[in-house]
Amino acid sequence: MTRQTIYLLILLTTLLLPLTPVSAQKRQMAEAENYLRSGKNYDKAEQLMTKLLKDSANQQNPRIYNLWLQAVEKQYDDLNERMYKHQSIDTTQLFNLTRRIFTIAECLDSIDMQPDKKGRVDLSYRKDNSQRLLGYRPNLFFGGASHLRRAEFKTAYDYFETYIDCARQPLFSDHDLLNTDSRLGEAAYWATYSGYRMNDPVLILRHCELARRDTSKLEYTLQYAAEAWNRLGDEQRYTEILWEGFAFFPQSNYFFPRLFDTYTRKGNYEMGLSVVDEALKTDSLNELYLFAKSTMLLNLGRNAECLDVSNRLIAVNDQMADAYYNAGTACLNIILNMDSRRHKKQIRKMYQKAQPYMETYRHLAPEAKDKWGPALYRIYFNLNLGKQFDEIDKVLKK
Repeated sequence: MTRQTIYLLILLTTLLLPLTPVSAQKRQMAEAENYLRSGKNYDKAEQLMTKLLKDSANQQNPRIYNLWLQAVEKQYDDLNERMYKHQSIDTTQLFNLTRRIFTIAECLDSIDMQPDKKGRVDLSYRKDNSQRLLGYRPNLFFGGASHLRRAEFKTAYDYFETYIDCARQPLFSDHDLLNTDSRLGEAAYWATYSGYRMNDPVLILRHCELARRDTSKLEYTLQYAAEAWNRLGDEQRYTEILWEGFAFFPQSNYFFPRLFDTYTRKGNYEMGLSVVDEALKTDSLNELYLFAKSTMLLNLGRNAECLDVSNRLIAVNDQMADAYYNAGTACLNIILNMDSRRHKKQIRKMYQKAQPYMETYRHLAPEAKDKWGPALYRIYFNLNLGKQFDEIDKVLKK
């Protein structure tokens, strides 16, 4: 072999090497197109494209993504047709194909958006793809609902999030889904609910604002948001959400007790009382609200007001033990603020007033000896009731 022949072979080899991957790419794309035209083996067409995309050199090629999208859509349409023919199909597979369609289409659109060397953007695929995909989109919602019924909350969340995400995707910018899709709030609610069931505060809050659009479930949305902020340790946001929920739903069993507890735990009885007063505006005879108010007034040293509210509560429910305890304690506290030399008669009357409250409390809550015991000891001693005093003295000594 001559030196000239060797140089020629080297030159040919050098020229052919870069062409080999390109020709392989073209061959596989042509093979995929044949599968798509054949009406079968769509999954093989998809496999060919996903194999090509493992090579980073192919990952910016929109034609590969477009063929991949067509392959998955063909699988979806085939499965959908079988369903309409009342043939048995796996609906989970149908929903999975739907999500895959959107993932591929959004990848294709992001490549389609890239400007050329002159800075020009030629959207070759967006208009047709966005219009076509809107027909598939409801199945993202139904797929989420299907997994939700099976308590598969992570998968359900992913479906609802894909549905919601369409509203911010450039692919659907011409359709203004954020303002035209009436189901968006409901999808956001179910995503929020799924996050709540997964005990993930970040996922709860991600679509919480959008979930407020579903006003039929607003009470629960606010509950989940409150739980999320509480778990994240943000007491300010937690309290703000509780106030908001309480304003919308003052008789909810969730917001009032937690809001009330937030202030009483910190000894902020004035704010606790303001919460109760707001609640009583909606239901002036509510036993829980009346008891909470009597307790706050007792803690604030407003004993005469506490006694008045406790009597109102007893009139509503004469079997509530703690109402009698608050009333009796208020009487005893009033005595502490009286001059024992100048108000002997008034003090005796107040002890007589406290006696039936504490005795009734003892009857209704016999196990609470540490509360009624010392109180009755003091009452019987100061009223000089020897028989009762001896009995309570023995009880306390036991």
